Amino acid sequence: MQSCRQPNHTSSRPRCFKSERHSFAPQKPPPKARPAVLQLATRRPEHTHTNPSTKTSEDPFAELETYNDNFLDRFFIGYFAKKMSQQLGGVPYEPGYDGFVELSKQIMEGRNSKQQQQAVLGVLDALLPPNAPTTFRKIFPLKQWTAELNAAITQKFFAWLVGPLEVQEAEIEYKGEKKTWKSGVQIKKCRYLEQSGCKGMCINMCKIPTQTFFTETFGLPLTMKPDFEDLSCEMVFGETPPPIHLDEVYNEPCFTKNCVLADRDPNLPCPKVDTQRRKTLRESGML
Repeated sequence: MQSCRQPNHTSSRPRCFKSERHSFAPQKPPPKARPAVLQLATRRPEHTHTNPSTKTSEDPFAELETYNDNFLDRFFIGYFAKKMSQQLGGVPYEPGYDGFVELSKQIMEGRNSKQQQQAVLGVLDALLPPNAPTTFRKIFPLKQWTAELNAAITQKFFAWLVGPLEVQEAEIEYKGEKKTWKSGVQIKKCRYLEQSGCKGMCINMCKIPTQTFFTETFGLPLTMKPDFEDLSCEMVFGETPPPIHLDEVYNEPCFTKNCVLADRDPNLPCPKVDTQRRKTLRESGML
């Protein structure tokens, strides 16, 4: 049996305690264990760089940022949008940043995760002159000054894409030693993520293809670490990114308030992050 005490000023529920008498009421069966495959698919990595206990529960979408794009910003937005439109076969699009994000959504439609990433890499490759990767590797081998220079260039020329940025120090493992380089770039609140409201778009249309572009095409390692609590992101030039299935973002759930495709089970990962994983789990009866 249980006896309940009226709530005090710090609690809104009665507090219940077991008495010394035994209860003969039928006991509830223990919860059914989740299949091992599903546990693996939804398990959060242990090496997260955020501490949930220190994060606020404020909605990062409650107050949207306002941007006044100048002529140079509008030029870059239009140029990138044109290349994305060509990747889609020349589809029409609205000018401005809204049209740019809508093109991103069209690239996602009908494509799995890998195909989305390859489409974005195709856009990035189309921005380069012939033999640019080979020339870049010769001029900018992996060294402290090349990583720091690319961080400075990113801070100077890519605010139109992601919003305000600032260069900061980062710890880099270089030739077996820990080094402190000024090769980190902190995106204060990512414009692209805020506008799209989709973690799948962030990961497959920005994070992974950008990491791949610098790490594999240019030979300059880059790791991007989005923080979905406040929509900030840390870019670290000189740090090799982990495989996606070991990355902390792999098991991120959807923005349930913003995404129409969001699973209502907060323990399940965003279905857009890895479309093949979701398909495999459904075929095996795990979902």
